[in-house]
Order: sequence, then C-alpha cells, then structure tokens
Amino acid sequence: MSHDQGREKLIRMANQIATFFMSQPETDRAKGVATHINKFWEPRMRRHLFECLDEGADGLMPLVVEASTLIHRPSSQAKLGTSSGIAKPL
Repeated sequence: MSHDQGREKLIRMANQIATFFMSQPETDRAKGVATHINKFWEPRMRRHLFECLDEGADGLMPLVVEASTLIHRPSSQAKLGTSSGIAKPL
C-alpha cells in the first residue's frame, strides 16, 4: 500500500468515527472521537493523523479537527523497534 493510500485510509477511518459520533449530543461529540482514537489507535496511527492535521487537515471532517485537541499526540521519540512492529521508546 502506498503512502497516499495509507493516508486516505487513515482519513477515512477518522471520518467514520466522527460520523458515528455525530449522532451523539453536541457536547459529547469531540470527546467521543478523541476517546475512541486514544483508546484504539496505536501511537503510529495517531502520529500519522497529526501529520495530516499539521499539513492542513485536507479531507478530515471538522469534528476530527475539533477532537484533535483532545487526542494524545505520540512522542516523536517513539521509534519502531524490530521487524515485529513493537514500538520501543528510545
């Protein structure tokens, strides 16, 4: 999968989460999106999401952008360890 395809998939996933939470009360929406992403997305996925946000958030729903202030930004120190894909802090 190319970088662009991976990025498109990540944006689609984030927007699907936001679409689900649009059915919730307005005061709970951003927190719901952020809680879901914090709980179920690995740091590498969240890092890629923040790359999209930092580059202008093209394609992301406004609710994802709003929720981003509550999403835990992974440390830039975290690097992939071995080929097993297990993240190891330096």
